[in-house]
Amino acid sequence: MAKYQSFQTMIDNQMMIPKQLLTDYQKLGMGERELLLLLQLHRFRTEGNLFPTPEELAQYLSVSSQECSRILRSLIQKQLLQIEQQQNEQQVLTECYSLEPLWDKLFSYTPRRREEAQEFNENIFPLFEQEFGRPLSPFEIENINIWLDEEQQSPALIKAALREAVLMSKLNFKYIDRILREWKRKGVHTVEQAREQGKQFRQGGNNSSRKKEEENKQKKRDVSLYYNWLEEDS
Repeated sequence: MAKYQSFQTMIDNQMMIPKQLLTDYQKLGMGERELLLLLQLHRFRTEGNLFPTPEELAQYLSVSSQECSRILRSLIQKQLLQIEQQQNEQQVLTECYSLEPLWDKLFSYTPRRREEAQEFNENIFPLFEQEFGRPLSPFEIENINIWLDEEQQSPALIKAALREAVLMSKLNFKYIDRILREWKRKGVHTVEQAREQGKQFRQGGNNSSRKKEEENKQKKRDVSLYYNWLEEDS
């Protein structure tokens, strides 16, 4: 009886892993460290911890918490992992890691999709990090993935919006998001259309600035004339 209970405990502690994950992980652009971290995330999830910290993950890996953070960013960049929000029993919003993108790509991947994902990852994320002068946070990476997947924005337009934010010296994700939403509202679908919209906006802003400058000069002249007239009258 005791032997049966011991075997039952072992069975209860098993974790289901798709065989295809172990055979095809390299085709998804993953290395062994990324694979092992995903398996640890999967284990934490089965134990009820849906958002383990890099420090918690590092306890079961042979890498530092900083390296865990880098691997997490890499997995999100490759669209194999995403951060979601959900409500707990107290109706409080909490974050959690979702492996849904991994399972989706694992069981429906094609060479063409792999090529597109690789091209997207190699171009857009390094470009953002270059302009921001730092690594992107997981939430910023997820923001870019939302533009691509949920809002169906093309990588070319996302790059164009980043360029506009740089030109306007407003390098933040909220401003880039507003640009993309405005372009979508106006039916902008190509980089050429985006550039024309940006050009018109900047010209309008320059004209407005010059107009305000001229008005301020006019006000200064008017005040000066009024002051002189008052002095003469006294």
